[in-house]
Amino acid sequence: MKTFFKIIGGLVLLLVVYSVIAMLAFGENYHYEKIVVINAPKEKVWQQISTMKAFNEWNPWMKLDKNMKVTYTGNPGEVGDKYCWDSKNDDAGAGCQEIKEVIPNEKQRTEMLFKRPFEGQAISDIVLTSEGNSTKVTWSMDTKQETWMKIMRPMMDYQMGKSYDEGFANLKVLVEK
Repeated sequence: MKTFFKIIGGLVLLLVVYSVIAMLAFGENYHYEKIVVINAPKEKVWQQISTMKAFNEWNPWMKLDKNMKVTYTGNPGEVGDKYCWDSKNDDAGAGCQEIKEVIPNEKQRTEMLFKRPFEGQAISDIVLTSEGNSTKVTWSMDTKQETWMKIMRPMMDYQMGKSYDEGFANLKVLVEK
């Protein structure tokens, strides 16, 4: 029994040490980025990212709740094009995403405001670059993290990687037809 408590004590100590190091070592700015090459020209890829409705055709987070309430406002593909979601499911939560900058066939920048389960704000960019007959798509997200959230950064990276991979796979299916 003594060995058991030593093991538990050691694990708790490791967790505390990791938490302190994470809170001190990680900066408040969080950046995540993923790149994929799609076998289609920029103009065809742009059709699937230029509006919030088109984005939601491949957005991996839309699958989190089939009963999610989604409302669209603004002019599609223009600054101000916006959708808001509301889910009873805490995995999906509630919030809004709005186009803040558009450079046709090159870049779309959006701002996300999260209301639930946690309040927050993030900026997301999708940048298209021609590579011969293909298109390099760079999808990134930037946000500020509260000190206690820094502990979760490795799990966030893992979850973001899974979600971005799923989104890119969905996008490739739509565009590479």
